[in-house]
Amino acid sequence: MNTEWIKTRQTRYSAYVTVYVVVVLAVLGAINFLANRYDKSYDSTANKQFTLSDQTLKVADGLKRDIHFTYFGDSGTFGQPGGPKDLLDRYAALSPKIHIEYIDPVRKPQQAKAAGFRSDAVVMVDNGPRREAAKSLTEEEVTGAMIRSLKSGERNVCFVNAAAERSIDNEAGDGYSLLKQLLERDNYKPRSETLKPAAAANAKPMAIGQTAPAGNVEVPKDCTVLVVGGPQLAYPKPIVDAIKTYVENGGRALVMVDNTLRLGRTEPAAENPDLLALLAGWGVTVDKNLVLDLSGMGQLLGLGPEIPFILQYESHAITQPLTRVPTAFPVVRALEVKNGDKTSVSKLVSTTDDSIAIDNVPPGGAIDPKQGKKGPFTLAAAGTLNGSTPGRFVVVGTSIWAANNFAGSRSLGNRDLFMNTINWLASDEDLISIRPKAPDDRPLNISQQRLSALFWLSIVIFPVGIVMFGLATWWKRR
Repeated sequence: MNTEWIKTRQTRYSAYVTVYVVVVLAVLGAINFLANRYDKSYDSTANKQFTLSDQTLKVADGLKRDIHFTYFGDSGTFGQPGGPKDLLDRYAALSPKIHIEYIDPVRKPQQAKAAGFRSDAVVMVDNGPRREAAKSLTEEEVTGAMIRSLKSGERNVCFVNAAAERSIDNEAGDGYSLLKQLLERDNYKPRSETLKPAAAANAKPMAIGQTAPAGNVEVPKDCTVLVVGGPQLAYPKPIVDAIKTYVENGGRALVMVDNTLRLGRTEPAAENPDLLALLAGWGVTVDKNLVLDLSGMGQLLGLGPEIPFILQYESHAITQPLTRVPTAFPVVRALEVKNGDKTSVSKLVSTTDDSIAIDNVPPGGAIDPKQGKKGPFTLAAAGTLNGSTPGRFVVVGTSIWAANNFAGSRSLGNRDLFMNTINWLASDEDLISIRPKAPDDRPLNISQQRLSALFWLSIVIFPVGIVMFGLATWWKRR
């Protein structure tokens, strides 16, 4: 027997195995290194439940200093599937400046106290100078706490309360209470601001269509943004002059005006000639009409033609993140925009060619599309007043678009458009984005009949069928 040949063969096989093992270990090591270096995942859920929002990514990308997240809870739940580690690790993967710590306040009370533990805090976000608490383990709360910790100083959003405007304390569908919550989450301080002439202090209540008496009015200097939320009464000239002085001296204002056409039995908003004249002087003329969307796109969400459905936007910082994010503008008026001597005005939202504008609505509500003016129409515009301290303003032809019914819709981006508008007006462009949304609650509703059928199919028919098929196969091969 040739022992030399056998030894050579064994040596060759040993070399092959060694090389093979080294290659496998090298590949596994490279895969492990790349997996740690580039931690990527794919979210296949319909509502992107495991994907952080654009706003979260933008805030994390703009971090200038390290920021610490401390989760307080039972240590046994830290690493459970769907637990705190799943969400907070996604934050840590966004930036090396984000650090995560888990503390059990029962087992380590002193450490928890030093980290700022309190009974209403699930996560404490600490960037050094400032701490803010997230009251629940959701992206909305955690990102909101991040923003509040990073944004310091007084940033007041003043909602005018002078002529039956929409109220931030109204929790009904036509109120603005949701806007109050959204603003507070971004560390703004919303408040109702009574702008009434001094002479009106002891005046009797006014009916819709009447004009308030005159007097001296001034917008408080601590208002970062002034919101005119659809006045139903006509502003007296002193209030309009106060708004004019405020913006032209560097103030920021969102002005929303409602339709003055009679629509069915609904009482229309009063004509507001002085306010409309001010807007026209800034380069935004508000038409007295009703814009109708005849494209049929809104029917996908159950919207009628009186609620234009928008999917494409003009180029502007406010609307840039809203690509393919739908918004709706109920009972809206068209705007005509142009640059003025002291203003630069841009369109924000426009309809498609499949829209018309009508000047009146027949008593029966029947509208002949051929009688309307052909679109497209501008529904919202943004402008800048040139000066030593530039003022900014945004005008929208309806105030209903920001009401709770529409701002709270999961299918629409109205709340993002509103908050982006406030961010731009307040010079907080770093917050302009698509915000995190609460997880969808999608219960599976099954009737008793279908539940019974599902039981028989999954528990009886399919298992018995598999067993019978196996027995038949065995019998045939026996």
